[in-house]
Amino acid sequence: QVQLVESGGGLVQAGGSLRLSCAASGFTFSDYDMGWFRQAPGKEREGVARIMWSGGHTYYAESVKGRFTISRDNAKNTVFLQMNSLKPEDTAVYYCHAEWPSNRNYNYWGQGTQVTVST
Repeated sequence: QVQLVESGGGLVQAGGSLRLSCAASGFTFSDYDMGWFRQAPGKEREGVARIMWSGGHTYYAESVKGRFTISRDNAKNTVFLQMNSLKPEDTAVYYCHAEWPSNRNYNYWGQGTQVTVST
């Protein structure tokens, strides 16, 4: 079955860095656009970053541009989110998302990983 397993979350001080990973299985990873979303307490889930199936195009929320970098390794079925210069407002549960560009009804979510940035 389809699985997206996030890892790499944790507690970090403001200004620090974390690298999230999402290991995918159960579908043809290289055919799917991949993204990272986050949800802070009391807030709606929001898109953070997205990378196209080929890895050729990436998109970022304005709030993370210049600080976060999304990448993927299609040989290892893994997508990454490098997060630098972290701020307390980056505190949230981060979710990995997969979406088939040919039919967006085929999309999957991971279980989430907590990122907490302390002052």
